[in-house]
Amino acid sequence: MGRTYIVEESVGQYLSNISLQGKAFVSGLLIGQCSSQKDYVILATRTPPKEEQNENLKHPKAKLDNLDEEWATEHANQVSRMLPGGLLVLGVFIITTLEVANDFQNALRRLIFAMEKSMNRKRLWNFTEEEISERVILHICSSTKKISCRTYDVHDPKSSARPADWKYQSGLSTSWLSLDCTIHIDIHIPLSSTSVSYTLEKNTKNGLTRWAKQIENGVYLINGQVKDEDCDLLEGQKKSFRGNTQATSHSFDVRVLTQLLLNSDHRSTATVQICSGSVNLKGSVKCRAYIHSNKPKVKDAMQAVKRDLLNTVAYRCEILFEDLLLNEIPEKKVMNSEKEFYILPHRVFVPIPGSTVKLCDYKFGDESAEEIRDHFIEMLDHMIQIEDLEIAEEVNTACMSSMNNEASLEHKDDKQLEQPIKTTIMLKIRQNIGVIAAFAVAVLAAGISFHYFSD
Repeated sequence: MGRTYIVEESVGQYLSNISLQGKAFVSGLLIGQCSSQKDYVILATRTPPKEEQNENLKHPKAKLDNLDEEWATEHANQVSRMLPGGLLVLGVFIITTLEVANDFQNALRRLIFAMEKSMNRKRLWNFTEEEISERVILHICSSTKKISCRTYDVHDPKSSARPADWKYQSGLSTSWLSLDCTIHIDIHIPLSSTSVSYTLEKNTKNGLTRWAKQIENGVYLINGQVKDEDCDLLEGQKKSFRGNTQATSHSFDVRVLTQLLLNSDHRSTATVQICSGSVNLKGSVKCRAYIHSNKPKVKDAMQAVKRDLLNTVAYRCEILFEDLLLNEIPEKKVMNSEKEFYILPHRVFVPIPGSTVKLCDYKFGDESAEEIRDHFIEMLDHMIQIEDLEIAEEVNTACMSSMNNEASLEHKDDKQLEQPIKTTIMLKIRQNIGVIAAFAVAVLAAGISFHYFSD
């Protein structure tokens, strides 16, 4: 028996409202959450067409050979940045005319494998063996309205299509559980002078991968308590009911005990390497994750929080490097500077209409609220209002007017307003050959002393 997809009714309405307008097809992404029993789809967004594609797609008998795999994959990468912990790109949808209905299968199979490979390449974490690795392809015929739903195992290149059920449900994500966590990070990444071929971005990614292992082994408190991973997340929670059976949503505060990130049973060996500089990531990070309310487990909630923390730090660095490239700031200039400070983008949240779930984006200090709104609309194909933007972290005082004057916060009782986060993460690049050399001498002296007293 194949998987079952429980789908928000608004997704069905969105798909039915898409008009081909003379095009052969329209494709896009399906966004939601996996679970062991079933998958939940809470959002669909079509891939924005490239201008040069428009003429090719208008021919009613055009085949899916015209589907731009690279463009669709880049859209998936951009959208995955905007997903908080717990949410994933679950697959793709395609709406076609009857004439091309039989042409889509192989093209979309290649597409979902390409998307998954590209998104995995950017992550600091890996899927576990127990997690669901099936991704869905939904085909809708525009003339007959017939739906075909199939899945492929993206971890198996030879996997064949399996049928799946597609069921709509109203109010699917109106009572999802949210988990909020604020963590202070101070990550020191040495830049090896021996790895000449490594770029600044690749060096930073390698350093973040080492930090990610500490985050994975961290101790996490839910509402001040350490809970067993296999127990129900809602255990001990009082359920409130309106009327007969509808329960209100819950919010959880998650805290990370950074002093316990290192496992005492794990023996590590110090290494000394010649470095040309270092990257320091320092500041406070606002993390947010969502999980469905159907018997959620503690381990699933913690996994969602950890991955959001890893994602948001990695994405901010990635966006910064893209911005440096866009502004034509050469890497050699950055590396040769004695000390350079760069402010990483701040996190901004916006609610999905009719849902308790919020998606996110990243804003540099000089970007306006209108620019962030337009990017949301372009990537997600849903209208949002500027007043719905929620700043997760306090902007730097030098550029605070950019957002505070243009976007007001609705939730005045939110905890981050009572205790605003001091500043954003900063990336600092500095030459530290002398520091590393001194450290190497100290380690060498300690080693000689240890050998002497052992004898």
